[in-house]
Amino acid sequence: MPKEEISKKNLILITAFKNFLNIEKSLASKTVEAYLHDIKIVINFLNAKDLDKVSVEDLRNLIKYLVEKNIKPRSQARILSGINAFYRFLLYENLISENPMTLIEQPKIGRKIPDVLNIIEVEALINSVDLSLPEGHRNKAIFEVLYGCGLRVSEAISLKISDLHFNQDYIRILGKGDKERLVPIGEYAQKSIQLYMEGSRSALKIQKGEENFVFLNRRGKHLTREMVFLLIKNAAQVAGIKKNVSPHTLRHSFATHLIEGGADLRAVQEMLGHESITTTEIYTHLDRAYLRETLSQFHPRF
Repeated sequence: MPKEEISKKNLILITAFKNFLNIEKSLASKTVEAYLHDIKIVINFLNAKDLDKVSVEDLRNLIKYLVEKNIKPRSQARILSGINAFYRFLLYENLISENPMTLIEQPKIGRKIPDVLNIIEVEALINSVDLSLPEGHRNKAIFEVLYGCGLRVSEAISLKISDLHFNQDYIRILGKGDKERLVPIGEYAQKSIQLYMEGSRSALKIQKGEENFVFLNRRGKHLTREMVFLLIKNAAQVAGIKKNVSPHTLRHSFATHLIEGGADLRAVQEMLGHESITTTEIYTHLDRAYLRETLSQFHPRF
């Protein structure tokens, strides 16, 4: 797909959309960039055609192109969602008379049920940490927080000391779209963090500007996503877990174990920081799959 110069008219439309996302919707910068990337796909494919003149047929040809390029249905759906948001904006601002995305059928992607660990596997993963190593208590604390609070990896590495409110048994989390939520934190995670902070963390030479981050590397800087992924992978291998385990697996396991235990769906949604409860509902499907598997394994006539 050849890259084209953005025309003056298209630049005006894109800038207006960007301002709308930044100011009125207050979206995170990475989310805004993703939306703009989707619009540029349209511009590049249609050879810089004016965006307010794009037709349904143009968009159908774009989808055909994405399919021919072996773009996965889930990625297609994300791109089309961004394009649809753009044209809804233009319609709202009376810059077009109808949204060309209205007649576009979304690709069927199904609902992916995430991998989870059972409780025994979670305990094996956490207990696999070698506490005799300098970073041992830090690693255990990270695992306890990911599973005990259901955090995203980005939320765990961004956790600040000033976000810890152990007297009230909660932590403050700044999630997607800079949305704040308060998440309960249990005894295991609290104790692990305290042991780490009183032990190996206190011996670190902390870099300027990094003092408030809870989880630090040996150089006194906050951890990266990649480092946490590597820690989880290594721990799973030591624990003998054959599943494909990532930091998000612990978040999925947190939610699944709550739902299996009878937790209210709205409460789980709040703790996970899901904007829509439909995102949380995936765990009820997972719960039903677990029940079916149990019946299949133990019921003589299933």
